[in-house]
Amino acid sequence: MAFRKVLLAVLAHPDDETFGVGGTLALYAKRGVDVYLICATKGEAGIVDKKYLEGFGSIAELRESELRCATKKLGIQDVIFLGYRDSGMPGSSDNQNPMALINADISELALKINDHIQNLKPQVVLTFDEIGGYMHPDHIFVHQATRKAFYAAVDSSINPSEHLSHMPQKLYYYTISKKVMRWLVRVMPILGKDPSRYGQNGDIDLRSISKANFPVHAKINYSDVSAIRTEASYCYASQGGKQVNKGASGLLRGWSQNSEIFVRDYPTPVKGHIETDLFDGVMEDTG
Repeated sequence: MAFRKVLLAVLAHPDDETFGVGGTLALYAKRGVDVYLICATKGEAGIVDKKYLEGFGSIAELRESELRCATKKLGIQDVIFLGYRDSGMPGSSDNQNPMALINADISELALKINDHIQNLKPQVVLTFDEIGGYMHPDHIFVHQATRKAFYAAVDSSINPSEHLSHMPQKLYYYTISKKVMRWLVRVMPILGKDPSRYGQNGDIDLRSISKANFPVHAKINYSDVSAIRTEASYCYASQGGKQVNKGASGLLRGWSQNSEIFVRDYPTPVKGHIETDLFDGVMEDTG
């Protein structure tokens, strides 16, 4: 009898799970892996057209509804909200809100994540890369907290607490191909788009992001569930989900060839080897 495989994604906002790692999450859910999502905020910051707010008391309610729609499509078992507020992009007034995620105690956040790791017992944990994909402060903060939580769980010298009974086996960071992004930066002006003002709210600078580069240790082809990922993206009407296959977003998806790429932080990756399965080498838990 096959052992229970569990994957935990730790992310910041509704839509991160779909637009970032939706293909990977859907693929493993289809393969019978129990996939769980921790979402630190409900995406309160940002601009939403009033037409999408009809029937909702707040942006948070809308974004949570979109998230639950998407996670159902992706096959995610459960969503765990941590209760923080969206911090917004750098320099926005949302940064100053005392409930904003970036104003939280990072050790406290790591402890919360660690508690869920102990409860859910994932073999594989994934989160953002060190620049948060596109330099969103919340993404970077979640990356740092998740890394802290992961190593506290696997290294007793960091946290000798007796309640740490589960040690996850692998830690990955979702990243974006900078080679593809550099091509996108070149092509966008031809399409009449400014690569320094990308995204639904025009607050993402692809030029700066394309200068960062990370090694690729895993590449997951999600062609078998590409239609599922697309359906999940449609849940995010307020975030431009219907435009997923159009314009610059369509080019980015096309060039990625239905693949999502990851940096492996733990265990130390084998130089030159690119995994095609995040559960490669994972052993049955004996504890």
